[in-house]
Amino acid sequence: MNSASHLLMVRPAGFGFNPETAVNNAFQVAEPGNVQERALSEFDRMVQLLNHHHIEVTIVNDMPSPETPDSIFPNNWVSFHEGGIMCLYPMFAPIRRLEKKPELIEFLQRKFNVSAILDLSPHENENRFLEGTGSMVLDRRHKIAYACLSPRTHIEVLEEFCCLMKYKPIPFHGEDKNRIPVYHTNVMMTVGNEYAVICLDSIADTQEKDQVVTSLRNSEKEIIPITHHQMQHFAGNMLEVFNKDGKSFVIMSTQAYQSLNTGQITTLQKYSAILHTPLYTIEANGGGSARCMITEVF
Repeated sequence: MNSASHLLMVRPAGFGFNPETAVNNAFQVAEPGNVQERALSEFDRMVQLLNHHHIEVTIVNDMPSPETPDSIFPNNWVSFHEGGIMCLYPMFAPIRRLEKKPELIEFLQRKFNVSAILDLSPHENENRFLEGTGSMVLDRRHKIAYACLSPRTHIEVLEEFCCLMKYKPIPFHGEDKNRIPVYHTNVMMTVGNEYAVICLDSIADTQEKDQVVTSLRNSEKEIIPITHHQMQHFAGNMLEVFNKDGKSFVIMSTQAYQSLNTGQITTLQKYSAILHTPLYTIEANGGGSARCMITEVF
């Protein structure tokens, strides 16, 4: 199974615009006012939506100290895998490394019956980074890791993860409409059980694009292309999940949903019921959307 039926989310204590991450995240825009309060409201509405559809969610309340303005995006520093494996990742921004709080890691070990930890964090000392399922979009069924290389996604760390976890790496380069490198793979693509949403226009290199398309087709995914404009509205940042009854849903923001055309929505609905919720404050100040807020538990 490629998609999870149990999710981990972190309720933020001090969400805000992070200048350390804004240096290479073109999606971030600082907003005035109490963004923490607005972000909490958006977070809680998303959790209510998931609960309403019987999707299992474990909520962790972040602590105000140390200050971690991006803690709402746990998918970047931790991932879970079959067999009780937990992976910890090297983070680009020093303030984001503080999200890997020892007491939280211990709690997750107990909560999710972790039997082994793969800790790639030492790569931070060499300025090599791989930010979890932000840097990698994983096809868990076929053991393929799609990765858009960037300052936050280093080829050597990607290859180490793939070697240890028995994944095939598919690295490539992606750019937005202004030719700025895409900071995370999961803002330009998602892979479900039977489909893939991807901004193929962002992959300028023909050979790299062909490799990605061939891999998706060989793994029997229906490809749903999105445009640069739709990617900028977080249409690539969606995630397929299953509820307790085994029903498939695809989670996205309202901004992402409203950017899709009728044909794209119809194709998605062949496979998954669509759930969307407003995340405008989180998207603008954090530069991430619905998928970034979710760590899948296997």
